[in-house]
Amino acid sequence: MATAKQSAQKLLDRLPDDAGWDDIMYELYVRQKVERGQQAVTEGRTIPHSEARRRLLGDEA
Repeated sequence: MATAKQSAQKLLDRLPDDAGWDDIMYELYVRQKVERGQQAVTEGRTIPHSEARRRLLGDEA
């Protein structure tokens, strides 16, 4: 498993040479969110789609 620093370096290497700070920060932010989401799935900290829908829409079904 790659360290955070190694993952960040790979991400930076994939960006175009003219990428700005905003581009870099966005890519790092998205990567972190995806990894946290994957961790939540692995740990069982998710809810089924039907439950999310019920909570958002107030459905009683």
